[in-house]
Amino acid sequence: MKKKERQQKVIDEVSINRKVTSSYLSEKLKVSEDTIRRDIKELHDKGLLTKVHGGAISTIQKLYHYNEDIIYNRESKVRIAQKAISLIEDGMVIIISGGTTNLMLAKLLPKDLKATIYTYSLPIAMQLTEHPLIETIFIGGKIHRNSMVTIGIDVIQYLSNVRANICFVGVSALNTEQGITDEGYEVSLIKKAMMNASDRSVFLATTNKLNIRHSYDVCNLKEIDTLVTDLDDDCPTRSTFINAGVTVL
Repeated sequence: MKKKERQQKVIDEVSINRKVTSSYLSEKLKVSEDTIRRDIKELHDKGLLTKVHGGAISTIQKLYHYNEDIIYNRESKVRIAQKAISLIEDGMVIIISGGTTNLMLAKLLPKDLKATIYTYSLPIAMQLTEHPLIETIFIGGKIHRNSMVTIGIDVIQYLSNVRANICFVGVSALNTEQGITDEGYEVSLIKKAMMNASDRSVFLATTNKLNIRHSYDVCNLKEIDTLVTDLDDDCPTRSTFINAGVTVL
């Protein structure tokens, strides 16, 4: 079977089943899981499906059923979300960036919370519709297909007119030398705009995002009001950030 034909069959299976595993595709198409993983990555990069841990889902599945199966490293993200929720009070105006850690935060918000929440993440906006007392304001713009967030100057301009009590920013990379950095230039600018629009900036980071660096600066350590991680209290990495002057939960 030629590569083009095989990849079309992968797309067909994902379209029919909405979610498939690499092992299932490997067995059905009689190729190795490594081959399937490479196919999935190529198709993900083309926006034809969405790569997730252990397999792939359709782009429709990602938008309308962004469920717990997609949130890998789930226990750590639950722990981070619960810590972050302790910073929220009734009546707050909040901005939330994209990412699955922030998606877990949105999922775990108390059902009786009264707040106004701005977000440019489609999955988070949809999750927030399950909270009856939260006024959700989705910030429109050009949609980045892989991350399902809006990007561009429209988002930045909108945020410049917002005054929020707190923003929750997902972290792509953080180290003590460069601070917080991001893979995408436009996303880094949006995160800066979130910080400028908020009285307090809170960054949510799983351990795999620490001690690494990406290409575009978001902020230095002094601009971090609070860092929320899944690190244990006695973890040396946690002490390193505290010693650098960062408030760590």
